[in-house]
Amino acid sequence: MTSMLEAADVTRAPRRTAPPTWLVVALACAGQFLVVLDVSVVNVALPSMRADLGLSAQGLQWAVNAYAIAFAGFMLLGGRAGDLYGRKRMFLVGLGLFTLASLAGGLAQQDWQLLVARAVQGLGAAVLAPSTLTILTAAVPEGAARARAIGTWTAVGAGGGAAGGLVGGVLVDVLSWRWVLLINVPVGAVVLAGAVRWLVESRNGGRQRLDLLGAVLVTAGLATLAYGISQTEASGWTAPATVVPLLAGPALIGAFLVVESRTAAPLMPLGLLRLRSVASANVAMFLSGSAMFCMWFFMTLYVQNVLGYTPLEAGLALVPSSLAVVVGSKLAPRLMRAVGARNVAVLGTVVAAVGFGWQSTLSVASGYLTSIMVPGILMMLGAGLGATPLAALATSGARPGDAGLVSGLVNTSRTMGGSLGLAVMSTIAAARSSAGSGAAGAPGSAVAAGELTPEALTEGYALVFRTSAVVLVVGAVLMLLWLPKKSAAS
Repeated sequence: MTSMLEAADVTRAPRRTAPPTWLVVALACAGQFLVVLDVSVVNVALPSMRADLGLSAQGLQWAVNAYAIAFAGFMLLGGRAGDLYGRKRMFLVGLGLFTLASLAGGLAQQDWQLLVARAVQGLGAAVLAPSTLTILTAAVPEGAARARAIGTWTAVGAGGGAAGGLVGGVLVDVLSWRWVLLINVPVGAVVLAGAVRWLVESRNGGRQRLDLLGAVLVTAGLATLAYGISQTEASGWTAPATVVPLLAGPALIGAFLVVESRTAAPLMPLGLLRLRSVASANVAMFLSGSAMFCMWFFMTLYVQNVLGYTPLEAGLALVPSSLAVVVGSKLAPRLMRAVGARNVAVLGTVVAAVGFGWQSTLSVASGYLTSIMVPGILMMLGAGLGATPLAALATSGARPGDAGLVSGLVNTSRTMGGSLGLAVMSTIAAARSSAGSGAAGAPGSAVAAGELTPEALTEGYALVFRTSAVVLVVGAVLMLLWLPKKSAAS
């Protein structure tokens, strides 16, 4: 069947007129925008989701993490599938799955239905995202035009993350939380129709096998470990509901490493990790992601649950910090040429640590300017400054043919770190808030967010930001000692 489809592609291709380049770029960027938007768009809707579906504190965490873990775990597999089976085909499959899952999530009547839909959304995003860049680069010839196209693609991705809070706030306030997911359906349908009509198929034509087992093992391992961590506060460290996943998660990740060392076409070639630049940059990105990813989650909960902001006000409050990510990303290449990639990575991490430390001084009566806007800008400016040099350092030590794979590893490390970090930080916040409310002391004593006082919630959120600041300081020291001093980019 596959050979018949390939033959059909070859037969039809000469009869088709090449689509306008701008249209291909627009379709690829639209797919990327949807993928990145859905990482952050649900954050401002979390309190509304909890009220409507009765989500627990763990449920709120998994409304974000189900998407992030599936996205991270299958991202490299999605890129390999596009190379082997066709970028257009995987673009359509990924976008179709993403759109249908968005519909299911928007119509969910039970909490588990929402979480399953979010996981399937993440799987669709993992198939879709790698194809967006390869479709764009295949359509635009090398040179200034391609550089502009990639710049547009990068800006759209950053804009999707930055717009998530504002878009989500508008949709929740004007319509309902369901529309942060349902809005993907008409947009996805339009992009699907355009992709079917205008995109041209391309593939590498290799005969390598997909490492599906590796992708399943690493995703299941990460999800199981994150679940075990989240159970510690609700059930206690010795309960079977905690011990079993805490043991099973690392075992699955260990099995993943064994599979990767033995398969002919591994999802993550372990040999790459022998390169200092690749190993150090990925560990640094994992640590940075574990601290920074939770910022949007807890800032949104804080301004709504403690300060009483509406979803729209919460989205607007975080616009400056969202824009700071874009500014940091744009500023990083210039600083790298002046002082080197390693120094910029350390600088960005330190700036973010200062922001997290400042944010940890929040209170139940904090003012916007000094307790939300300025520390938020520092946190996200640092995130933008740090990500670009880490990616440059990681790819500088790899062979040209491995650059795409290493870039994918860096993104995967950041997202996996963020997913695991969110599980840890949510547990820390819940334990501190429960203790502050006088509800701690026995397994199962966790209190729902709606039953905690603003003071107790604030104590939990403040501890999370302090913990993240410490993690970032440790990460900065590690970068200074382990990252190579120079990269090809610097």
